[in-house]
Amino acid sequence: MARVFVYGTLKKGQPNYKHMINTAKGLAKFQGRGRTVEKYPLVIAGKYNIPYMLNIPGTGHHVAGEIYSVDDQMLQFLDEFEGCPEMYQRTLMSIEVVEWEGKGGAGEGRAAAEGVVECFVYSTTTYPPEWVGLPYHDSYDSSGKHGLSYVLRESRD
Repeated sequence: MARVFVYGTLKKGQPNYKHMINTAKGLAKFQGRGRTVEKYPLVIAGKYNIPYMLNIPGTGHHVAGEIYSVDDQMLQFLDEFEGCPEMYQRTLMSIEVVEWEGKGGAGEGRAAAEGVVECFVYSTTTYPPEWVGLPYHDSYDSSGKHGLSYVLRESRD
């Protein structure tokens, strides 16, 4: 099992969360909430209002999200879903645990007790330069006050 940190449309209550609970795509077990140890710019960009974490450490905010433990099948699905490696790149990042529900082996308990876990995160280095000038967010909600509702894939032209 691998740990994945999701900060956008795959979080609970967001438009693509359905994929995280679809066992036909693999297993994903909610472990807790966290935020990036380093600051990153989280922007909403493109005509479909997609959230992107730009891989520019030290800029932006500590990004809030959810930590999941996923099996190999789900990890492969997420790679495909996130357009990895063209659109997003999956990299390891340090995530500060804010709230922990994870149960399991001594390693998981120890990691949570220390307050930081290493997780795979889908961020991007392949973005238009003007995205750096977009507003930075510390958390994502498709129906947030930004007014930029995410457009589901099945609704895109």
